[in-house]
Amino acid sequence: MSEQESVTDRVFGSSVERREDRSILTGVAEYTDEKLPEAAHVAILRSQYAHATLESVDVDQAENRDDVVAVFTGADVEESGIPNDIPTAWSLPGLVTPQYRIMATDKVRHTGDAIAAVVAEDRYAAHNALGDIDVTYDRLDAVTEPDEAVDSDVTVHEEAPDNVAFDFTIGDADAVSEAFSAADHVTSVDLEQPRIIPNAVEPRAAAADYDPDSDDLTVWMTSQNPHLHRMLMSTATLGHPEHKLRIVAPEVGGGFGSKIYHYPDEAITAWCAKQLGRAVTWQATRREGYITDCHGRDHVTEAELAVDTDGSIRGLRVETHAGLGAHLSQFATATPSYLYATILSSEYDIPAIHCRVIGAFTNTTPVDAYRGAGRAEGIYVTERIVDVAASELGMDPAEIRRTNLISPDEFPFETSVAMVYDSGEYETAMDRALELVEYDELRDRQRELRDDDRYLGIGIANFVESAGLSPSKAAGELGAAAGGWEAGVVRFHPSGTVTVACGTADQGQGHRTTFAQVAAEELGVPLEDVDVVEGDTDAVPQGMGTYGSRSGPVGGGAIATSARKVVEKAKRIAAHSLEASVDDVEFDDGEFSVVGAPDRSVTIQEVALEAYLGHDIPGDAEPGLEATSYYDPENFTFPFGTHVAVVEVDPETGEVDLQTYVAVDDCGEQINPMIVEGQVHGGIAQGVGAALYEGAVYDDTGTLVTGSMNEYALPRAHQLPDYETDSTVTPSPHNPIGVKGVGESATIAAAPAVVNAVVDALEPFDVDHLDMPLSNERVWRAIDAATGGDS
Repeated sequence: MSEQESVTDRVFGSSVERREDRSILTGVAEYTDEKLPEAAHVAILRSQYAHATLESVDVDQAENRDDVVAVFTGADVEESGIPNDIPTAWSLPGLVTPQYRIMATDKVRHTGDAIAAVVAEDRYAAHNALGDIDVTYDRLDAVTEPDEAVDSDVTVHEEAPDNVAFDFTIGDADAVSEAFSAADHVTSVDLEQPRIIPNAVEPRAAAADYDPDSDDLTVWMTSQNPHLHRMLMSTATLGHPEHKLRIVAPEVGGGFGSKIYHYPDEAITAWCAKQLGRAVTWQATRREGYITDCHGRDHVTEAELAVDTDGSIRGLRVETHAGLGAHLSQFATATPSYLYATILSSEYDIPAIHCRVIGAFTNTTPVDAYRGAGRAEGIYVTERIVDVAASELGMDPAEIRRTNLISPDEFPFETSVAMVYDSGEYETAMDRALELVEYDELRDRQRELRDDDRYLGIGIANFVESAGLSPSKAAGELGAAAGGWEAGVVRFHPSGTVTVACGTADQGQGHRTTFAQVAAEELGVPLEDVDVVEGDTDAVPQGMGTYGSRSGPVGGGAIATSARKVVEKAKRIAAHSLEASVDDVEFDDGEFSVVGAPDRSVTIQEVALEAYLGHDIPGDAEPGLEATSYYDPENFTFPFGTHVAVVEVDPETGEVDLQTYVAVDDCGEQINPMIVEGQVHGGIAQGVGAALYEGAVYDDTGTLVTGSMNEYALPRAHQLPDYETDSTVTPSPHNPIGVKGVGESATIAAAPAVVNAVVDALEPFDVDHLDMPLSNERVWRAIDAATGGDS
């Protein structure tokens, strides 16, 4: 349906074209780096060592360059008297929180640490001047692996001499011990989930303009959460009055989590603007982003599963060392604890689960949420160990999963790790995925091919995602420094058009389309008459941003709630105009009419005009027609699904050919099925990338070996098959519009599906597990070791 078609066709649930695309494709869209074309340029000197004491920082030669405006160091920042601390936004019991300065003063702890900033008249002059800064280091040993960091001789922060930031546990350890004692069989697996480096199309950027007369500071930046950035820059780094600080996120070219957080760089940019009283701008290079943008994952895990011979799961025990990097980013503590451990039950009724997570400082880039944050890591553990258990029990991987699925009549279902799943038809989605991939026929073909020394593998991954991150009360009790609500404003104009404002921040998801669909459906107005505003702290009252698949269920919920408030007020005005009781007026498709007398009617646009004229409205009604809601859900939402990957492995080379990929997702009601499918496609690509190609590598000195796209392998289009996607619809019972979110689901499912497929292909070689990424060399070496060097 096009935007021009009648609103009598339902807008919500239609694959209308994305209204964002034209400006992006034609180059009209403006990004942060284009906002202040006359601004001076900032370049930031990064530490060349992962761990060292700073003995001196000599900037004289750089300052003396004709094209340089100023050079600032960490000492200058300290002397300016600002708070100068980037805080974590989630506290855990016993958490160690060293100060995280925007520029280092005495010590550097990873190769991305900022030491000095050059402001010059153009970008090239600023970067050239970095070479004239002379830094004297006293180099120290480094530690890069989270399990090796604990009790290492290397101390990253003096406040944590054992490098442990937190030691988190959840679940009933005694119940798990009893489950293991009673079980017929125990499966164990040691696995690593490597670091993932985010690679959004647009690198991070910031531009700042300061008016010393009014004390107004405006910062444009690549932000997934403008209000969080404003709050933290005001209270924790710059100390600038919040009401005098405006954060704007213009077009943002992707984020995947990496643009949620407050980094030193935007604080440095804004601080430089204040010091100089002129506009400045900063744009990360791609190589710079590799050592500064928060990485994802970095887990080393020991897992055990207690099962009976019929495949019934009795208990799960997990211990994980989670790498945090050199500093605590905003959600670095939440991602490997509450977002990870609480999803370990996946789709299964597991009576007892216990998880321990040790968060460790290392001399590496900080780690935080990356698409699927915590949930991807947790589902990977469960889906891998369930597959290994099936192999050890001689069961089909599909059958062991089916044996343990939570049934529809058990919802809402409380897991043994605190989550209450809202709704689900897990077996329906799984059956559909197996049907689409022709699972039984594939198993027959697999057996036939093995007779010809060809190795087909079929990997299944079920998943549940805790999405729509909320509610605020629970988040606060668990240590969050922010709420889980979202703000939504719906405002009619006298002419009958509508503006919607929301505290989320789009980075390519299509909010201007989907949020307009929500409002148009609720209000019964043409889609083209609805405009959507977000990403500007001066235009939206407050907001919690976009992450955790929350924009649809929480942002959309806020918009729907406000729209319904608008309709209720309009209904009172309409009843007054129609000289009828409010109870006798009904609303449908943008029109109010009297029950039993449909010819007595008035449109909501006509009501909007009257509301602003104020000539003839009820005595207890105020003029105007708009509403603001702070929607705070009662629970997370829980998307789910089943993905199946089919691969063929060449034992001579270790090459993995991903031949087929089937995805069946349930994200509740779908606002725009085309956009949902696009999210699934992109999510699969990122999950496949993690499974087969991606993984950050550090050497013993803490230098990032995979420091550019020359060394860090990203999936290319020709390496991905055509996906076959389908969906089931199980609405969230507590969400105003029944949506659950879909932004991360496919990434969560794809990695275990592909790894399970590769390991399944290697079953004749007695390979029961391989760690990601499953490069050709890693697969070949596993086969070679299994065959005694005969491969």
